[in-house]
Amino acid sequence: MYKYGGYAGKYIRVDLSSGNIRVDETPLELVHKYLGGSGIGARILWDEVKPETDPLSPQNKIIIATGPVIGTLFPPSGRYAVISLSPLTNHWGEAHAGGAFGPELKYAGYDYIIIEGKAEKPVYLNIEDNLIELRDASHLWGKNTIETTDLICEELGDIDVKVACIGPAGENLVKYACIINDYYRAAGRTGMGTVFGSKKLKAIAVRGSGGLKPALPEEFMKFSQECFERHSSGEWADYIKKTSRTYGTTGLMDAMNAIGRLPTKNHYDGCYPEIDKVGSEAIRKHFRVDHKSCFGCAIQCKYISRIKEGKYANTQSEGPEYETVMAYTSNLLIPDPKIAIRANYLCNTYGMDTISSGASIAFAMECYEKGIINKSDTDGLELKWGDGEVTLKLVEMIANREGFGDLLAEGVYEAAKRIGKGSDSYAIEVNRLEASGQDGRSHKSAGLTYAINVRGADHLRSLCIIDELGFTNKAIERFPQYDTDIVCDLLNERYKGYMVADQEAIFAVCDSLITCKYGVMWPPIYYWEDYAHLIHILTGIDDYADVEETKRLGERISHLKRMFNIRL
Repeated sequence: MYKYGGYAGKYIRVDLSSGNIRVDETPLELVHKYLGGSGIGARILWDEVKPETDPLSPQNKIIIATGPVIGTLFPPSGRYAVISLSPLTNHWGEAHAGGAFGPELKYAGYDYIIIEGKAEKPVYLNIEDNLIELRDASHLWGKNTIETTDLICEELGDIDVKVACIGPAGENLVKYACIINDYYRAAGRTGMGTVFGSKKLKAIAVRGSGGLKPALPEEFMKFSQECFERHSSGEWADYIKKTSRTYGTTGLMDAMNAIGRLPTKNHYDGCYPEIDKVGSEAIRKHFRVDHKSCFGCAIQCKYISRIKEGKYANTQSEGPEYETVMAYTSNLLIPDPKIAIRANYLCNTYGMDTISSGASIAFAMECYEKGIINKSDTDGLELKWGDGEVTLKLVEMIANREGFGDLLAEGVYEAAKRIGKGSDSYAIEVNRLEASGQDGRSHKSAGLTYAINVRGADHLRSLCIIDELGFTNKAIERFPQYDTDIVCDLLNERYKGYMVADQEAIFAVCDSLITCKYGVMWPPIYYWEDYAHLIHILTGIDDYADVEETKRLGERISHLKRMFNIRL
């Protein structure tokens, strides 16, 4: 039996160049120092990927990792992480997704997978407990993510197989291609699907029949139940019901617009005048048809949307999430949720990041408006703000690398570099990663988050929102040593560094356990004491019963990722 609780105790190493597959014990020292998830991924990448590595070369490696929480009863526990050198940014690459793929990998008996080399022809990795094999995927190459998932399930004779795969965008090496699992869940940012495509790896299929055991089962069960009750009947229950469970993340459309932080017209503004047409209630009322949940989740923010009439009638997909709605409505001045739903469907089936693709289109529209590019550059397309049809056409052109779409498939940094003429002024990115749906000008801690983030313009590695959205009492509670009025002032820079550093460290712990950011960010249900207790009773690592040692764990992981970037 493995020494620490919550772990499967083994990992898989796959060399696609030779076809060799090896299974080893998960190193105890690695677990003790980096826990799991992106923490373990950071150490592996640091040790095994040299600074001069081309992200699309066989020498790059990609790690699919779970954490000790995954597959347990702690809410939520259904995520996994993908870590590699990013082909979009040439820096630290990391993406997470929910659903049931991560737990299934643990039940099959594995904490993580290291993939290296490049296959001669398309393959997929099939894992069924002790059976691990590479199978031919030539017949799957060119298929979208839904078709790929269905065909693999049919081929393996089991509709319950958990599949993580790429679509045509990953095959075509669109720099922000993503990995899709469970049909609709995306490991979306930094081009992890592009790395799959470069290695001719079409998919990973997993079936598992094992189980997991916490170090202190009774205490773990008690704490997990307590945490479920925090979500369902505690002080946050009513808040969760009225926001996340009712609207999903689209509730942020209204919230961000109200405080001037909703990206509008390629981040030119922070408020969208037609928010009522694209806000959370409009989507819930006219398009939502079903409710979904990730594995072991008490919040249940997922939903299914369907276009019921018109040109795109019967288009159905999970979501769209806030970031997707923002990217394909306010940031493009498109006052029609149907375009966001259709774009979400296309991006999911092609396997492409909605944030980066939408941002690339917004960049192109502003360049067109400014006269930097014209119809001769865009294959005759007139790129006007608010044109949903042209937007959807560009989504397909990007995924297939057709015409002008081939340029936008490189991301805004590289596109601006090739276009020149001052177009870089309209490329909204940090460290080559397109900005997500948080306008840092209206919230100083958000701006600082973008500036120091190892992924780039990203809200999921250190964004501190406890000084806004009605959580100011938590800011005061967590930072009592600072002046209350200043701590809760969105535009006052003082103390924001302390708050962002604290959030960066706790997010690093979350991403290594791995848990969803709901509960630690929005709403702020969990804090350091909770995670220290959780790690101790789940894993049995005594060091992390101490809150300060758990903080040092988060800092160690964050610093290692930053060191990886500095070394490049």
